[in-house]
Amino acid sequence: MRVDDERDDLIRQISDTQRTIGRLFAQDRSSPLFRSNLTMRQLKVVIVLACTGSASGQDLAANLGVGLATVTGIVDRLIGHGLVTRREDPHDRRVRRVELTDQGRALVEQINDTGLRHYRRIMRHLDTDTLRTLAEITAKIAAIAADLPPWHDDEAPAAR
Repeated sequence: MRVDDERDDLIRQISDTQRTIGRLFAQDRSSPLFRSNLTMRQLKVVIVLACTGSASGQDLAANLGVGLATVTGIVDRLIGHGLVTRREDPHDRRVRRVELTDQGRALVEQINDTGLRHYRRIMRHLDTDTLRTLAEITAKIAAIAADLPPWHDDEAPAAR
């Protein structure tokens, strides 16, 4: 087997395993994602804000691929849920910035903690040598991820 073929096969195996683990985690109906009454677009705004800290309506429209009027409605509903707030941009008073409230940050933290809780439960069943190896590998993955340029839709591989 050629080295490239073996690498591609290993990457496929790892991806398939991660997909299986994701499906198993998704069966947990206690997740905040299942308890939430947010739409997918509202959840996307919350995630974008969790990653960026704040964003203008234009930024959110570009991230979601929708018009500014649509974003305004989404943000208004998120404000109604107490998850985001609008404020004046300190550098340009014409721009309104949207950012998460404490309640919005708590929701994101709960979502993240649910996944981490599942991983910790699995890792408690691994021996110490395996955990050392896993810690080393995940640190390498995180370092590479931090060094890679942002992902663009035109780079996305075709769906299987």
